Formats: sequence, C-alpha cells, structure tokens
Amino acid sequence: MIGRVRPLRIVALLVLGMSLALPAAPAKAADGELTLEGIVNNTILGHAEDGYYLNLKPFAQVELPRIMLVRTADGALTLEAYGSTKGLLQNGPYGLAAHGDEGEGHAGPITASAELAEAIEAKEHLHSTAVRTSGEVVADLSISRHLIFGLLAMLIVLGVFIALAQRYKKEHDRPEAPKGVFQNMMEVLVVFVRDEIAKPNIPDGKWRTFLPYLLTAFFFILVANILGLVPFAGAATSNIAVTGVMAIMTFSIVLLYGSSDYYKELLTGPPDAPVLIRIILVPIEIIGLVMRHLALAIRLFANMMGGSLIIFSLIGLVFMMNVIMGEAAAWSTTVISIGFTVFILLLKLLVAFIQAYVFTILSALFIGMAVEEHHPDGEEAAEPDVGLDGRVEDRLDAVEDKMEDRVQPTTA
Repeated sequence: MIGRVRPLRIVALLVLGMSLALPAAPAKAADGELTLEGIVNNTILGHAEDGYYLNLKPFAQVELPRIMLVRTADGALTLEAYGSTKGLLQNGPYGLAAHGDEGEGHAGPITASAELAEAIEAKEHLHSTAVRTSGEVVADLSISRHLIFGLLAMLIVLGVFIALAQRYKKEHDRPEAPKGVFQNMMEVLVVFVRDEIAKPNIPDGKWRTFLPYLLTAFFFILVANILGLVPFAGAATSNIAVTGVMAIMTFSIVLLYGSSDYYKELLTGPPDAPVLIRIILVPIEIIGLVMRHLALAIRLFANMMGGSLIIFSLIGLVFMMNVIMGEAAAWSTTVISIGFTVFILLLKLLVAFIQAYVFTILSALFIGMAVEEHHPDGEEAAEPDVGLDGRVEDRLDAVEDKMEDRVQPTTA
C-alpha cells in the first residue's frame, strides 16, 4: 500500500509544478518572436508582482476593472471607471509606458491607435503602466490581483471561524473534546497561538484583550500565504501595501494601548541614565520604534515575494534556454526546472507557516513591551476576571483536562 501511495504523491507534486508552468507561458513580441526582455518582464516579474488581471491560462485571462481618480487639464477632479486595461487604453486619454531605461523598448509612451493595438495583441498592456496623456492621475483605485486574493483569504478565515463558533456555541454548556479532523486541527492552532504566542509575551493577563487580533493576523497571513501556492492564484502578502497595513495595525495598537511607564521611558529615557545620555537615547528609541514595525512589514513582504520570484525564475529558465540555446536545451532543462520548482513549493509551504508565526509573535512581543507596567517591589498583578473571555478560557481548559483524562493509561 505504501509503495502505491508514494508514486501517487510524486506524480501529484510534478503535476502541481507543471500546473504553475502553464499560466507562466511567456508573452511573445508582436511578430511572434520570444525575447529575453519579454520573459523577464512578463513571465518572471509580471507574474510575481501585482497586476490588473487574473491569469487563468490556458483557460482564460480575465482583465480586472480600472478605476482612476484624475485631475483633468482644466483642474477638475473626476472619477473614471473602465472595464479593463484594454478598455482604458482604447477609450480613455491614456498611453502605454515604455519598458526599461531610455533607449530600451519604446522611445516614449505608446499613444497611436495602431501601436496600441499591436501592444494589446502582444499582451504587453498587462505588464506595462498606463499613463494619462492629458491631466494627471491623482489616485489609482483599480481592483488588482492581490486585492482579489486578499479578500478571498479574509472570506475564508471569516467563514471557517463563523462555522467553528456556531459549533462551539451549541456545546457551550457541556465542554467536550472537539470532533473531526478539521475542528481538532483548528483548535490546536488556536491553543498554540494562545499558549505559545499571546500568554508568554503579553503580561498581567492583558493577553486576553489582544488575542482576537493575534488570531486574526495569524490565520489571515497563513491562508494568504497558502493561496500563493495554488495554481492561478497569488499571495496577497507578497504585496508591500498589504503587509504595510498589517504592520500599521500593530503599530496603532502599540500606540493606543501603551502604558504610562512605556511612554515615560520612551520620551524621557531610562530613569537611571544621565541627562546627556537620555538626550541621545530618546531619538534612537523613537526611530527604533518606527523601524521595528517597518521591518515587520518588509520581512513578510520580502520572504513571500522572494519565493514567487524564485519559482517563476525557475520556470522562465526553460524559455530562456529556448531563446539562447534552442529547443533541445529547453527540453533538457524542463525536468530540472520542474524538480526545483516542486522543491521550492514544498519549502514555501513551510515558510507560509513560519512567516505567519514570526509576524504574530513579533506583534505580540511589541504589544507586550508597550502594555507592560512596572510594579513596585517586584509584585505582579493578578489576572483579572473578564467575563465572556474568561468563560471561553475555562471551556478550553476544561476540554484539555477532559482529553487528558481520556488518554490516561489504565492499570491491569
């Protein structure tokens, strides 16, 4: 039986690697020729970064709506909406920006109808920037690929936890061990975030206040990261805007819930330090506070974007070999490329969990540092009774105790 299962797993992984290669087919130039510039800009960078389309090749390629807040030539603010980037270029005062530096690619923005039609036919408009030819774009409010998958991750987390909450709500009067593999798995993750992340890093029982945020951040990042491994999908966490907003949320909690002791030490320096040392340390501490949360955003973004770039670079290697050395070299590179792609996919699955854990535990650590209060004579504050959260805590502890009783060995 084991001998049968292992080949099936290998075949499944190879199919997964090949399925990622399908949507990554490189766009060709207008004359049908495959170029290195097209491979780098379209296959590698175009699929790894955000875009205004959903790549479902070989089935379809769906362009997303474009919404622009613009200032016209006469100074009026206008909101313009188009069904796609193609519609924006054909029906609005927009042109297509050039790829590369001056002297590379097109000499300037493409505005002529014939050249635009040629670029659209070559799918170049999907990986280039649309620029307005009259007036200016104040804000680009278009729906992007990462926005779609970010909302999908949010809906998945919301749906899962609403279903689990309803199940626990029916059994709140009689705590029992969770039933089913899925409920057991989710409870293990929830208890892990509570016992290994929130409790050790947020003191004085205040972890109860921030546990909902930590759980939300952990599961949203985890689901968003896993969506990045699904063919035709993408990871919203590989967008700096998404990770930046999450870091700002942690930063806002630190500022809003920071204790008086925290602000006193932040703005006046250590109480035992000389005045001159405080003058030096205060700006360093303030800069460090900002940089910690900036690093929180960049760390998650860089890890997820780096994994995507590696995968699409390995896939693009096949097409590069085809351009440089011919079709025979491309076919010989295919097996190696897909093998390394599957390995990186497995590594990214591990990284998906690690990055969710790292972001959550660092958020808990920063929040704990901010809310901690200095108690005189080394006394510690008792954990307060907080009503509903306390009852939830009691139910979780009761479930754990009951499970431990069930697995106690019996004497002969």
